[in-house]
Amino acid sequence: MNAPTYTDRFDAGRRLAESLDRFRRDDPLILALPRGGVQVGFEVARALDAPLDVLIVRKLRSPVQPELAIGAVAGSDPPVAVLDRAMIDRLGITDEYLRAERREQEQQVRRQQDLYRAGRGALAITDRTVIVVDDGVATGSTVRAALQALRHAEPRRLILAVPVGSPDTIRSLSREADEVICPLAPVHFHAVGEFYERFDQTSDQEVVDLLARDR
Repeated sequence: MNAPTYTDRFDAGRRLAESLDRFRRDDPLILALPRGGVQVGFEVARALDAPLDVLIVRKLRSPVQPELAIGAVAGSDPPVAVLDRAMIDRLGITDEYLRAERREQEQQVRRQQDLYRAGRGALAITDRTVIVVDDGVATGSTVRAALQALRHAEPRRLILAVPVGSPDTIRSLSREADEVICPLAPVHFHAVGEFYERFDQTSDQEVVDLLARDR
């Protein structure tokens, strides 16, 4: 069993920021994936003296097993969906179900955007260095949707930064971002939470508070 490496997400963010200092001169935008990624992103933004915003990504659920992801939808404008076509075909999921599930998750994306930003608009992405931050990656479906959605906004550079991740997933995501920063990618990886001493669920209110403190 692996020993925890990070005390909590704030500790992970401070340590991740050490690997990102060279981007400070680029005036980057930090985009965190709620909810746990916001704690990490808050510390990265503070260390780099950079603005912090959120990018909402929602899982598209299997009709037979809601915990199983068949894709994801990211809250860009317009929203971008990433589908796991192999899984969809294997489960025999219909286009009608996919359309309905996508509509529902896009509504949830808009609700969370309104809640977290508290009336503030999204920060500009076009032609700037964007650093996408999460607390770790396992399968990478959520992060992949985020990166593909952001490409449509034409950032100057698109960086993915996570404290820990599956080696196979990190390699796969390197095709979606201009650069991937991941200080810890152990061969024996099972779950993100095993590398944290404290991995409590982050509340919506904490996300709101952290974004307000950054602004």
